[in-house]
Amino acid sequence: MPENKDCAGASSCTKESCEGCPSQGGGMASFRLNPNPYTQIGHVIGVMSGKGGVGKSLVTASLANRMAERGYRVGILDADITGPSIPKMYGLINQAMADENGIYPLLTENQIKVMSLNLLVPDPEQAVVWRGPVIAGVVKQFWTDVVWGELDYLFVDMPPGTGDVPLTVFQSLPVDGIFIVTSPQELVEMIVKKALNMAQLMNIPVLGLIENYSYLECPDCGKKIPVFGESRAAQAAEQTGLALAGQIPVNPAYSRLCDAGKFEEAENPYIDEAVRLLTAK
Repeated sequence: MPENKDCAGASSCTKESCEGCPSQGGGMASFRLNPNPYTQIGHVIGVMSGKGGVGKSLVTASLANRMAERGYRVGILDADITGPSIPKMYGLINQAMADENGIYPLLTENQIKVMSLNLLVPDPEQAVVWRGPVIAGVVKQFWTDVVWGELDYLFVDMPPGTGDVPLTVFQSLPVDGIFIVTSPQELVEMIVKKALNMAQLMNIPVLGLIENYSYLECPDCGKKIPVFGESRAAQAAEQTGLALAGQIPVNPAYSRLCDAGKFEEAENPYIDEAVRLLTAK
C-alpha cells in the first residue's frame, strides 16, 4: 500500500501538513464559526461524558437553573440531536419561530433560552435517522442561525462519547470549558479519561468532574445508600487532577419534575461547587 505522506498518523507525517491537526497547538481555531449576528454570549460551557446514561441533561439543566437563580442570563443548546430531552424536562412543546434574522429559542418558565431539534420538527417522537455529518451540521446551525440575544452563559448538552458532535462543538464553538459527568462504576476512571483526553487534545479546559447517582438518601433516617456502588469520583478526580464539582444523589423528585415538564422547579444544591467554579472566573 502506498505510504500516505500527508495524513496524521502515517509514519512520515510531519505533524504540520494537516490543517487543524491538534499537533499544531491550537490549529482548531480555523474551524470556528461566527454566531448569529444578533447573538452575544459571554461564556460557552459544555457538559459531556465518555458514556451514555449518566445524566448529562440533568446536570446541564441543573447548572442552567442555578445560574438563572443567581440572575445570570442563561441558554441551553441541546446538541444531543438523536436523543434530545431538554424540551421535555421544561415542558416546551411549541415549535420555534424564525424570521429573516434567524431562529428564536423558546423560553422556560425560569427564563432560560432553549434550542433543540424537538422544537423544530412537527413530531418530537419521530426517529432521527441521520448520519454524522448531517447531525454535526444541525449543531453548527444552532450556533450560526439561532438568535440567542445576550447571554452570560450558554450550556451545551452533548451526546455521549467522543464522536462527531463533541468534535464539532469543540472545533466550531468558542468553548470556555467543560464539565465531565460520570456515575459510580468501576469503569469510571476509564470513562472520565476518555472525555478528558479528548478535551486536552482539543485544548478545551476541563472545569471539573460531576458524579450523578452518587447515593440514595433514606427518607427516614438520612443514611446514604450507595445503590450503584461505592463512589469513585474522589479517586477519579485525584488521579486526573480534576476538581470534584458535585455529587448528585438519586432523587425521585427529579424524575417527577422531568416527567411533568417542570424541571425549573428542581432544587439541586449538590452542584454548587460547579457554580462556584463558573462564577470564580
